[in-house]
Amino acid sequence: MCLENGSLWDPYMTASMSVDKEYIMLSIVVSFEAAKYSDKYQVTIRGQGFNYSKSVSKEKTTSQNVTFELGLSRLSQCKIAVMIQPFFIRCKNDCWRPEKIYHYCPYYPSRTLFIKATVGLVFFGVCLAYWLWRASHKDPVNTPSSAAKEQPEFPSFQVQDRKRVLVIYSLDHPLYKNIILKFCAFLVTTCGTEVVLDLLDSTRLGVLGSIQWLDWNKEQIESSSDKIVILCSRGVQAKWRAMCGHKKVFLREDVHSSVGDMLTPALSLIVPNFVRSASFEKYIVAYFDDVCSEEDVPLPFNITVRYKLMKQFEELFFRILGTEKHEPGRVNHINGLAEDKYHHCPSGRALQDAIEAFQAYQLEHPQWFEEELLENCEEETSAEIYENAKTTMDLITLCA
Repeated sequence: MCLENGSLWDPYMTASMSVDKEYIMLSIVVSFEAAKYSDKYQVTIRGQGFNYSKSVSKEKTTSQNVTFELGLSRLSQCKIAVMIQPFFIRCKNDCWRPEKIYHYCPYYPSRTLFIKATVGLVFFGVCLAYWLWRASHKDPVNTPSSAAKEQPEFPSFQVQDRKRVLVIYSLDHPLYKNIILKFCAFLVTTCGTEVVLDLLDSTRLGVLGSIQWLDWNKEQIESSSDKIVILCSRGVQAKWRAMCGHKKVFLREDVHSSVGDMLTPALSLIVPNFVRSASFEKYIVAYFDDVCSEEDVPLPFNITVRYKLMKQFEELFFRILGTEKHEPGRVNHINGLAEDKYHHCPSGRALQDAIEAFQAYQLEHPQWFEEELLENCEEETSAEIYENAKTTMDLITLCA
């Protein structure tokens, strides 16, 4: 009796799905094992918005396969219900009907691809519109003075207070001067940082004089949470050695510049404070490793971290912010500042171009630094600075 009413029947129902090459039709093959006391079956598939049925007879074989084809455009959900209605001798039309739920989405990868492609196109369109808007509002010359009015290009991170940095460097070469300017523009436009640079404050510098201008800005930095960034190069090392008693250094670009040699007086003010452990956090030492090397870092600065730019710029910027990159259980990142991403914005791309231009020049002119050296300087300012530096610093310990 149990066999005749189907109570012991196990159909071993399965459903296999596939999509045609054009990604238009979904084929569903329902397979099951027919029972001994039921010759006819009705197989039904249904979902949101559709319900299809097919009748099948057992005939000579117990293994049955029923195929359905559906247009993918009509399917709005991933779930499809498959039901088999048997017709046993005793229960007739009121027999137990096995039913299973199947998900067709795993068998239809193209929909995911279409969604991703659509999202990608929308994202590309937004980025293109934003880039065109930026280009139309961009100043013709990308310098820190003109870029200071712009907003940061990567506002994904929150800066509580606008930080300020005093940039100390040596005018080694016109191409290196361009790197300095582009680097400062990058700090302003991309990082939202206020930059103090002698080249951009020549009027006040001319009124105060180099020592007074440097001392005033140094006091402003020391009385706040701001930082002093020292960019080391061949000229920085050579001028430091000159302060320690080696041959005096006169660079062509210093002579041509309206501000003159600002590095030597800066070192005379900075180094005595730098060697004090309490002042370490105020100073950040870095160099552009594509055009400079760690050998260009003066001896007093070897006691602290030397950042390679632009490889380690993100770490340097965390120092400017006064925030730790590595915290317990997490590593912080700032979008757009990594080595492989900083040049995706206009100011970063300009900086990369400037670095590559000077790097190419160095390859073509291996003796480029020697070519920038002058035997003597018509102005006596640099010589006076060297003498003042010797009398105000304990060079015996710092130059050892």
